[in-house]
Amino acid sequence: MNDDDVENKAERIAELIVNAQHTIVFTGAGISTESGIPDFRGKDGIWTKVDPEDFTIQRFVAKPEVRKMHWKTVSEGGMVKDAKPNAAHYAIAELEKLGKLDCVVTQNIDNLHQAAGNSPEIVFELHGNVQYVRCLNCHKRFPIAEIIARLATEEIPECEFCKGMLKPDAVFFGEALPQLVLHEAAKRANQCDLCIVIGSTLIVYPAAYIPLYARDAGAKIVIINIGDTPMDSTAAVRVEAKAGETMTRVMHHVRAKMGK
Repeated sequence: MNDDDVENKAERIAELIVNAQHTIVFTGAGISTESGIPDFRGKDGIWTKVDPEDFTIQRFVAKPEVRKMHWKTVSEGGMVKDAKPNAAHYAIAELEKLGKLDCVVTQNIDNLHQAAGNSPEIVFELHGNVQYVRCLNCHKRFPIAEIIARLATEEIPECEFCKGMLKPDAVFFGEALPQLVLHEAAKRANQCDLCIVIGSTLIVYPAAYIPLYARDAGAKIVIINIGDTPMDSTAAVRVEAKAGETMTRVMHHVRAKMGK
């Protein structure tokens, strides 16, 4: 896609945003690759370097050596070590500041939307957040920094309250998505009039139902992604370009149209 095409489409997206009453943004791994976080399914993705079976809840619970491996990874900084929000994250945060964002629904576990400035209460994390740890027994949630401090002397930390098994608060294979989060995300999708998909292939379910709910409720769909998605043919605007570059252009036009 050439530069003029991206610019024209960015202006069209800005027009949709300014005219919309309820905009939701749905993000996937493609927005965070620009922050240096590898995706999972690409040719050099995470699943080419580790055994996906070690990320099943069944193996995590059953095998101490798998838990030890996970906590070693956490102690070394994890998969999102040193990652910072990029231009696309900051653009989405600016939409909130301008009063043009209902919520963010994300497949990502990296906390970058909050780090960019989005209010935590409007970020619905379908797959969890690795900045936290949860007890599988009493369900208490701990900031990751508290647990990292203990990893200097503990290979497999336990819950300090109930001695239950601790786990990074990301959804593993075999685990259900957090139902309250999924329910609220679906509710927002059914009530929106614009859904902007950024950096998602829309092939991972049940998360990918969210844009479908929005489309079926009559919302216009915008897709910004490198690579095809199953919803491309129904999108009002489809941009094949990097998220940061595209959203920077979009926000330039949004500010101009709003007189900001």
